[in-house]
Amino acid sequence: MGSTDKEAQVDSFLPNKTAKIFVAGHRGLVGSAIVRKLEELGFTNLVLRTHHDLDLTRQSDVEAFFAVEKPQFVILAAAKVGGIHANNTYPADFIGINLQIQTNIIDASYRNGVKKLIFLGSSCIYPKFAPQPIKEDALLTAPLEPTNEWYAVAKIAGIKMCQAYRLQYGWDAISGMPTNLYGPNDNFHPENSHVLPALIRRFHEAKISNAKEVVVWGTGSPLREFLHVDDLADAVVFLMDKYSGLSHVNMGSGKEVSIKELAELVKEVVGFQGDLVWDSTKPDGTPRKLMDSSELANLGWAPKISLWDGLVDTYKWYLENLKR
Repeated sequence: MGSTDKEAQVDSFLPNKTAKIFVAGHRGLVGSAIVRKLEELGFTNLVLRTHHDLDLTRQSDVEAFFAVEKPQFVILAAAKVGGIHANNTYPADFIGINLQIQTNIIDASYRNGVKKLIFLGSSCIYPKFAPQPIKEDALLTAPLEPTNEWYAVAKIAGIKMCQAYRLQYGWDAISGMPTNLYGPNDNFHPENSHVLPALIRRFHEAKISNAKEVVVWGTGSPLREFLHVDDLADAVVFLMDKYSGLSHVNMGSGKEVSIKELAELVKEVVGFQGDLVWDSTKPDGTPRKLMDSSELANLGWAPKISLWDGLVDTYKWYLENLKR
């Protein structure tokens, strides 16, 4: 991983439980897990703001917030996110809002004396046909997936902004790129959720309605990687404590599962007794998508939550929050 003449020093993160930490995006899937992890570790001075309280797209508002609060550490988990349909329908939102949020926060953090910042992105930053498993140096080597390039370009700009501030100012800004995430506070919307929460919802609704079968698109052969969001939160804290480098860091489980295996696991966790039917006339999507997270592993981090345990936990959360 890269270093520079102006390499910033790691400012010890874990021992200082009273340090003021701003978690941007604390209500989302990722941000809420990071807040849970920090509270579990005994951090007592978290700064949290809803969108109503602080519009992160407004530079003057963000600058005023930082000038008053002066956080010591910043975890940037706020983003405008959505699936293929949303990216195709609102490309200006996906590039514009994300560029505004991250530019405002990164710059205000540096200017107001933040010791360290971590910027979180997504595996969609990599080329559509990147060699598998995808290493960090695959970034910007080939064209992106066109359906989400607006979001991906914004996230790539965030990585480069962190690198530029490190190079020019010697400031400790790092970036982490998570794989497919799941867990409490996920989006279970029937139209625009990702594959795992979508499967949980479909099997649950089929169970409740005593349906005879659940039909899933494709053959079930594509391989995907999943990381429970509580594991991600653990990895974020680990990087804040242990890593200060120029390169972004892949954050994955390193374990692949076929969509067929995943669907069968979800069926079992939910307790659906009917049949699972594959509609092979429908497209499969990319045959394999796995990130190479060996850099993170070499630093000494490993995931702790198995896919089975993670699915049980996520389904439990879904049931508890059905009426919300």
